[in-house]
Amino acid sequence: MTGPNAAQAEFWSGDAGQRWVTHHRDLDLLHDAVRALLMARAAPAPGERVLDVGCGGGALTLSAARAVGPEGAAHGVDISAPLLALAEADRAAAGLAQARFLEADAQVGELPGPYDLVLSRFGVMFFDDPEAAFARLRAALAPGGRMLFAAWSEARHNPWFGEARAVAVDHLGAPPAGDPDAPGPMAFRDPARVQAILAAAGWRDITVEPVDLSLHHPEGWAAMERLLPAIGPIPSVLRDMGGSAADRAAILARMHRRWEKYLSADGIRLPARVNLVAARG
Repeated sequence: MTGPNAAQAEFWSGDAGQRWVTHHRDLDLLHDAVRALLMARAAPAPGERVLDVGCGGGALTLSAARAVGPEGAAHGVDISAPLLALAEADRAAAGLAQARFLEADAQVGELPGPYDLVLSRFGVMFFDDPEAAFARLRAALAPGGRMLFAAWSEARHNPWFGEARAVAVDHLGAPPAGDPDAPGPMAFRDPARVQAILAAAGWRDITVEPVDLSLHHPEGWAAMERLLPAIGPIPSVLRDMGGSAADRAAILARMHRRWEKYLSADGIRLPARVNLVAARG
């Protein structure tokens, strides 16, 4: 596969996409505070048209669809066919005719705007050319339109990334260093870089606000035993360093001891920090 975002398209429609399909209910629970934050701050109004970029399984899109009502529209766009199939099943079950899911690359694909609001929960950090992608998103806005998205802050503020990778690397060694600004979950950790990209793409009134919150899952460590070997830095380190099933078990045991402080009767609450980014077109 060649062309813009080819590596990401292959990643999200292949094994990684299938792992997100398998665990998407757990991930939606874990990330629900971020969905709620975006909805509270963006406050989509009845009748508005909303675009959710990198919508995955569609939780944020469907929340927006409920907010805008049948007189509005909420479109979720993603490059992962397996995740979009889940999103469409949930849309149909909810009976939300105003929601629609599109398999397309928001950097280069057709976007049936104009939109009043662009939203994203961890879906905009994966573009090969982020400046071009955000220019395209701005072009899909109606006059006076706005954007709000959440991206991960630095790994040191996010145990899901920082502590998990540290334990895996301590056990197996460090994979070769890559470009820290390459497309990926941490690509927008630096507020100054995000500001510069959006400004170059023509956005205005740009703000980047670090927000601390908790990632809660009511099933506690049982959920982490499902998620940690499948999503995030641990499977990447295991793959890159040729780790075995025994290595995986040892890393999980160390993670359990390290994260006992986050466990309680209501599950697990991982501290997290996101960059909440707002702009106008």
